[in-house]
Amino acid sequence: MAKIDRWITAVEKSGLTCFNLFITTLNKYKGCIINYFKDRENSGFVEGLNNKIKVIKRRCYGFFKTESLFQRLVLDLQGYDMFAV
Repeated sequence: MAKIDRWITAVEKSGLTCFNLFITTLNKYKGCIINYFKDRENSGFVEGLNNKIKVIKRRCYGFFKTESLFQRLVLDLQGYDMFAV
């Protein structure tokens, strides 16, 4: 956090104005950014799973039963491991 604060101070002292919007955004989300570097946690897995589900929904356009959609989800997410030889 101290390094980020020092960088912001140095940029502000330099008189550069091209970083003003970036510094505003950085200050707004500084807590979340610092937490990432402390714990190295993110929501990448959940975002990836959501993306897979959206792709499967697009591929299943025209299915009339929700059962078929859920079967496709299970097959694509874990089914190949279940049936692998």
